[in-house]
Amino acid sequence: MQADTQVWRQKAKYFDFQGHQIAYWTGENTNARPLLLVHGYPTCAWDFASVWEQLGADHHLIVCDMLGFGLSDKPRSGYSIHKQADIQQAQLAHLGIGKFDALVHDYGVSVGQELLARQQSGDGAPGLGQIIFLNGGIFPDQHRPVTMQKIGVSPFGFLLGLLMNRERFGQSFSQVFGPNTKPSPEELDQFWDFIAHNSGNRIMHKLLHYIADRRMHKDRWEAALRGAESKIGLINGALDPVSGKHAYDKWREVVPGARHHLLPTIGHYPQVEAPEEVAAKVLEWLA
Repeated sequence: MQADTQVWRQKAKYFDFQGHQIAYWTGENTNARPLLLVHGYPTCAWDFASVWEQLGADHHLIVCDMLGFGLSDKPRSGYSIHKQADIQQAQLAHLGIGKFDALVHDYGVSVGQELLARQQSGDGAPGLGQIIFLNGGIFPDQHRPVTMQKIGVSPFGFLLGLLMNRERFGQSFSQVFGPNTKPSPEELDQFWDFIAHNSGNRIMHKLLHYIADRRMHKDRWEAALRGAESKIGLINGALDPVSGKHAYDKWREVVPGARHHLLPTIGHYPQVEAPEEVAAKVLEWLA
């Protein structure tokens, strides 16, 4: 377990964004079409480790730990989905990437929607091709926050950072997985190590800004989906209590022409719970 994450940590590279160090990783298939991976909350780029090899056989993979996550810097304030989208664009520019596709999850779905909106308005991400969404709050009215998130956005949000430890994290995090695909204690240790890196557990409530961002930019981000129906798709774990089958049904209603694939026994982390099936579907759609 530790060896895997240790190798991952050692392979991290860094670029500067407005005085902050952002950790990133790239695959070895540099001649293939770039595929940008965007992770969720409260985890990090390590979320894609289980699909890295399979996706990397056909694509040049690019992923970073966004600001406040994983091995990247974790300032006490200044978070927004727009800034995280800026970081994705800065990463692509740093690597000299023009055209690319994207696979986005959870918190990352909002970053993906913002990149789509920028492309459509001519404000950025001109090279964005296809984008595949995994479980996340694509539609704010379908998002059902867990207790940890409810505390985090309340006036007592600071308590989340003070009270959160490995045990409480494991209990809360495991709830969003499918009943037969819950993370092992060793896997929970891995996730927690990245969260707690550089005292990141103390700012978990700060990173919940995305819930308000989604409400504020709902019309813009949903319009972005409707404007890109032919090049987007959703792979959804049906048993996710946060954004499961109910969110999948909303997707089919709002963008009926977009691709969709339901995983009946999977929860909120499809790429972790069903990596082979998810990677195969991503490769099929991007082909």
